[in-house]
Amino acid sequence: MSVMADVHIVRVFTDAHGLFGNNLGVVLGAGKLDADAGRKLASDLRFSEVVFVDDVEEARLRIFTPAAELPLAGHPLVGTAWLLSRLTGREVPTLRPQQAAEVQTWSEDGRTWIRGRIDDAPAWGLVEVADEATVETLSVPPGPEYRRHQFWAWLDEPRGVMRARVFAADSGVDEDEATGSAAMRQVGALRRPLVIRQGWGSEILARPAQVTGWAEIGGRVAGDGMRTVTVGGMA
Repeated sequence: MSVMADVHIVRVFTDAHGLFGNNLGVVLGAGKLDADAGRKLASDLRFSEVVFVDDVEEARLRIFTPAAELPLAGHPLVGTAWLLSRLTGREVPTLRPQQAAEVQTWSEDGRTWIRGRIDDAPAWGLVEVADEATVETLSVPPGPEYRRHQFWAWLDEPRGVMRARVFAADSGVDEDEATGSAAMRQVGALRRPLVIRQGWGSEILARPAQVTGWAEIGGRVAGDGMRTVTVGGMA
């Protein structure tokens, strides 16, 4: 059975002017909607992910790509933390993904941050290439074997600034605009703070957490209103 649902639309990891960022759809009070509805909604919206918040007070949620449910993903959690804090008028200190460890959230210097366990993130292949020009000229996708990979090059290695593009056919996405979980994997691999310029103009900040095996990612978020759409089915 299909039902009408309000989908809040936000863009996560925008630049300093509120431009670019990765689109995210968030449905509140979604506990009766099943996983098929989540995957279909992401596909219908042509977003890399949507979030079903099953319990707003407890911030319990599920994350869906067009192809699968994910335990943890970066831009959905950053975007949901930002949205819930705006809607409730208070900081939401903890998000509770259904299949991952609890995620702490906070605001800092105009950005929304999360702290998550790296092993809960999808297993991204991290492919370093020679330079920014190589990143820019990659085809989409760069090859059939690259189904969940980030290609990257240093822009300013001493300052930890890199240029990156992400390809995610396994998630039903040819190219992702801004990928927080890949940033978490980069932190796990490089063990240093990073500024990641991804997609058309998105910016992700990432750094190791004080607890080994955890990472923090942050970025700016902009709201793009709400759509009422048909979703289904019911759990």
